[in-house]
Amino acid sequence: MTRVAPALALAALLSACSIGDPYQRPETPVPTTWSEAERRAVWPAPEWWRGFGSPQLDRLMSEAATGNFDLAVALAKLREAEAQLRVAGASLWPDLSVDSSATRQRSSMSTTTTTTARKPIYSSSYSATLGASYEIDFWGKIRAGLDSAAALIDASRFDYQTAVLSMQASIATTYFDILGTQERLRLARESMANAESVLAVYRDRLAAGMATSLDVAQQESVVATQRAAVPPLEKSLHQSRNALAILVGRLPEQLELAGETIDSLTVPPVAPGLPSELLARRPDVLAAEANLRSADADVTVARAAWFPSISLTGQAGFQSVDLAKMMTHQSLLASFGPSLTVPLFDGGKIAGTVAEKKARREELVQTYRKAVYSAFSDVEDALVGLGKSTEAEQAEGVAEATSRRAFEISQTLMKAGTVDISSVLNTQKTWFSAQDSLAQARITRLEAAVSLFNALGGGWSVEAVPGLPPRSPLGEDPPNPP
Repeated sequence: MTRVAPALALAALLSACSIGDPYQRPETPVPTTWSEAERRAVWPAPEWWRGFGSPQLDRLMSEAATGNFDLAVALAKLREAEAQLRVAGASLWPDLSVDSSATRQRSSMSTTTTTTARKPIYSSSYSATLGASYEIDFWGKIRAGLDSAAALIDASRFDYQTAVLSMQASIATTYFDILGTQERLRLARESMANAESVLAVYRDRLAAGMATSLDVAQQESVVATQRAAVPPLEKSLHQSRNALAILVGRLPEQLELAGETIDSLTVPPVAPGLPSELLARRPDVLAAEANLRSADADVTVARAAWFPSISLTGQAGFQSVDLAKMMTHQSLLASFGPSLTVPLFDGGKIAGTVAEKKARREELVQTYRKAVYSAFSDVEDALVGLGKSTEAEQAEGVAEATSRRAFEISQTLMKAGTVDISSVLNTQKTWFSAQDSLAQARITRLEAAVSLFNALGGGWSVEAVPGLPPRSPLGEDPPNPP
């Protein structure tokens, strides 16, 4: 037993060797500034949606944190990755097993040809042994496998947070769409009622001989057109409510919304900081790099199969035919020795595996680069979208106010009998269209703001991940081998 300690010390020393190359992050260009950004920099807060001033949206986000199905799936995948890391980490430690047995044997009476009386022979044996085996990680294969599993845990954590950001953006966008559709539906119904009141005036005038049947028919066409605009909006509203219910983990009939309006919302200020900081704020980019690190370690594991595998095995225990003498010095047995396995010919299996892992790594290099480029592109698109949607809403507001005034003037002139029906109809159609366009412009601006928050990574950071369980200690540096 005195030789075991030096052997284990040698094993630990040899396990420090590795045939893998150090991981290097792929080089990607980083823009120096944003083309559409303001000079000030305001990164989103962790609960960025509160800036819209909607208590109902706050409640929806809180419900979804525990009820969203996509988050539950992402969390289960994270637990799966943590379990795989524990499996990989077990290879750094010796395998210990205890084997005990007690047998009673009766010999056959038909194994002899002598004429003497045949009698069975009975024998007993007892054993209890402790076995140990340990594979020396001479080439860094086990360590690389553990690094690969740890990187997959990081990827799963980043995927979880990506799901959180996607859920938050989907909830905000869907809720704003509901409020916008409600506003459009209200306007459509008011316009229809207004058109019906004008129709009633023309029918009265027709009865008094002051209008023609053509005037009435034209206004009836306006009423029918505006009435036809209501069902599609009602359909869209119901579908959006159903989608929102699923996002928060409820049945559609269980969803209750407060009586908020789209006009009560505000668009919070947001502007990105330095472009170089974005990559640390986007969990999808970090997930792509974590998968790349895992693939990089897998190449090392595949390469190690070309080299000899060295293991240490040992056994110690007691074996005796007499149970009373089982635990004595005479019954002691022990063995210890190394084993060496060298691959000689495998038909190209190892070479094919290495080539596969290298190709997989190159695939993930390009995936990472695409994620980086997409992150910068998403921010640029969102900045342009928010800026232009703001300008569009302002222009639609002016158009709505102007068309409203034109319709009011035409109604006054119509009552005075100084304008014909065509003037009233034209101003009425223009006003309805301007109201609807303004409501759509508000929805677009709110959704553009949500897109910008999402493109900037929300309020997520590596240091603080709201809603994510604490990282398992196995996700840190793996333990040293004994």
